[in-house]
Amino acid sequence: MPDHMTKEQRSRAMKRVKLRNGSIERVVHQELRARNFKFQRHVRSLPGSPDIVFSGSRVAVFVDGDFWHGWRLPAWERKLSPFWREKLRANRKRDQRNFRKLRSLGWKVVRVWQHQLTEDREACMRRIIQTVSST
Repeated sequence: MPDHMTKEQRSRAMKRVKLRNGSIERVVHQELRARNFKFQRHVRSLPGSPDIVFSGSRVAVFVDGDFWHGWRLPAWERKLSPFWREKLRANRKRDQRNFRKLRSLGWKVVRVWQHQLTEDREACMRRIIQTVSST
């Protein structure tokens, strides 16, 4: 299905979407606060502006939506228009680049996917807590 907006209109609209503290992020924030963890959110000075940052232990957590970050994209990208296919591929490349940069700066990176939180929230929280505690 073709896009009803011009490339410039679509670009302008997409640049205005700044979802922070979405529902899946809030779930993780609430769980961590309930366990008395202190953290920062969206630290812009770090590559990728991680969703959750534990500065003392140098752990960056990304809480990623399945669609926007392209979970298993090769399995379903053929169903997308060329615009969205390229957009999601670029998102995945950007994520990989940011993770590499963070690791090269000495940070540990934890990525939690939307479907993982839905399926087993406790397992996700254990993974985050173990990473923070192991440093």
